[in-house]
Amino acid sequence: MHIEAANNNGTKYLKLARCRRGTNSKGRRTIIKEVVLNIGPLSKYDDGKPGYLDRLRQSFRDGTPLIPELAPYVGGSAANMHVIRYRDGDTACEGEPKRLAACVLDPLFSALGLGQLLASVKHDSKMRYDLQGIVRLLVYGRLLEPASKCATMDQNGSYYEPLVRSSNPDNVYDALTVLDENAEKIFRRMNTCIKRGVGRNPSTVFYDVTNFFFEIPDADEDVEVEATDKDGKKTTETVVGLRKFGVSKENRKQPIVQIGLFMDDNGIPISFGMFPGNRLDHHTLQPAMKKTVDTFGLDRFILVADRGMYSGTNMCHVTDAGNGYIVSKSLRKSTAAERRWAVSPDGYTVVSDKFRHKSRARERTVCDENGRKRRIKEKVVVYWSKAFYDRDAFEHRKFLDFVERLRANPAGFRVTAAQSRSLRRFLKKDVVNSKNGEVLDGTKLVAMIDDDKLNEFNELMGYYQIATSELEMDDREVIEKYHGLTQIEDQFREMKGTLEARPVFVNTPEHIHAHLLVCFIALTMMRLIQRKVAAAETKKDGGGDLKWSYGMSGARLSEALRDWQVLRHPGGLCQMLNSSGEDIRRILAALGVSLRPTIYTEGGLTALKSNVKVF
Repeated sequence: MHIEAANNNGTKYLKLARCRRGTNSKGRRTIIKEVVLNIGPLSKYDDGKPGYLDRLRQSFRDGTPLIPELAPYVGGSAANMHVIRYRDGDTACEGEPKRLAACVLDPLFSALGLGQLLASVKHDSKMRYDLQGIVRLLVYGRLLEPASKCATMDQNGSYYEPLVRSSNPDNVYDALTVLDENAEKIFRRMNTCIKRGVGRNPSTVFYDVTNFFFEIPDADEDVEVEATDKDGKKTTETVVGLRKFGVSKENRKQPIVQIGLFMDDNGIPISFGMFPGNRLDHHTLQPAMKKTVDTFGLDRFILVADRGMYSGTNMCHVTDAGNGYIVSKSLRKSTAAERRWAVSPDGYTVVSDKFRHKSRARERTVCDENGRKRRIKEKVVVYWSKAFYDRDAFEHRKFLDFVERLRANPAGFRVTAAQSRSLRRFLKKDVVNSKNGEVLDGTKLVAMIDDDKLNEFNELMGYYQIATSELEMDDREVIEKYHGLTQIEDQFREMKGTLEARPVFVNTPEHIHAHLLVCFIALTMMRLIQRKVAAAETKKDGGGDLKWSYGMSGARLSEALRDWQVLRHPGGLCQMLNSSGEDIRRILAALGVSLRPTIYTEGGLTALKSNVKVF
């Protein structure tokens, strides 16, 4: 607020005024001046001494105004007292809190290069709707209050400043199409900005696969479409349906879609690939890399992946690009010679009674993606862990107890269909129906059990096997890097939990891909905020390792930002709500924002946003 002296028919009148941002009669955002108090003519208060007006203004700033009528508008030392007036019947009496999260999320969205990129896409296509606003609304909604696309569009009015300026809510589906078309540009832009900002750490790249289910009864059908080959001849090709029945990670009976996620050693997502639900895990790696990671110009990295990715063609693709790999390899599916070497006590380095390891180099023949046979060298690391042994024993305890009870009382024991299926791999071949896999004579199960197979099963408990291209890397480092893969599962849990990425309710492959891209952007923003919180608090505690540190769970971060609100009062004054909670204070402090117990103006909120330090 400030004191003005205006001429009125030659007489100077004093008034107390304030400026705020608002909308003029043409709907444009502009600065609006409001008169808070008409003080009166200057001659009524002028004491005749030089510079009265300057002294009056300074006294108001100091909190000790020369005019008594101004006292209610100041308080303490140099602090303003805000007087808020309501008139009965005015709609302003019915206050509605609005979300302030955009003060934090907008700078982060811009720092990832998304605002500039989407503005460029809109300019080139000459679209009329607010593309950037819709994408912001979809991403922020996924972080704060996940909902359907239509319900998310309805959230536009819940923000302090509406994020979307266009009026047609159906444009959300147009925006999804644009997101799908520009996905690879978005991956590259985000990667570039992260490298320049927090610094991408791609020395180790983690890859894992999960899937998302759909609330539909039937899978998508494959369709034949006409195409033209390079010689101009008409041909037909099969377009494989996307939502297919497959091995659901959540044991769902609905169609699913596969997603393969890449993540760096800081726990920040890099990119993802989407595949039909019946695509085997090891068939996702190459196409996912070719579309994104292979094109990013990353320095040499070591790909860390689960055993589902271990195949000759995948390993050749990784090494042909100059990179390395650390991939687990199923010990139970290895050759008998490999299993014997693994369980033999010879060559083990015994770290403790709970952990031992050994390794050896080997050559093997594989086929690359062009079908050519190749000889590759790799190191195989095997280790035994008491923790893994206890986990295996717990997981198979029911089955092993069942076998013991069966041995004790074979005649009076009833075998269920599930138990019969579990037993198959331990039965002698001549007692299982080769057509349907059923046990031929359940009353003779004890005699049918192959003790050698069962003993080997028990013998392998607690052992784990890893194959790597890094022949000179220490065994313990190989094991440690591989264990980092478990952290990528946290990101899948955040996507499926906090971000509620499934079930998916859009239908076309393009919109499904765009939906997952929205979730990917939201996940990346969440991880960057978490990392800022962890970095700030680690520094305060004297420093430490930030690797895979989260600082705050995704659920708590989402709740804190969702509850941080503002109540708008007449005169452009804003009362902040739920700003004293521990979590929102931690988030804002990590981003360089310090809140004061005061009534904010619209300009003050704008300044708040400008103080956010993302990188």
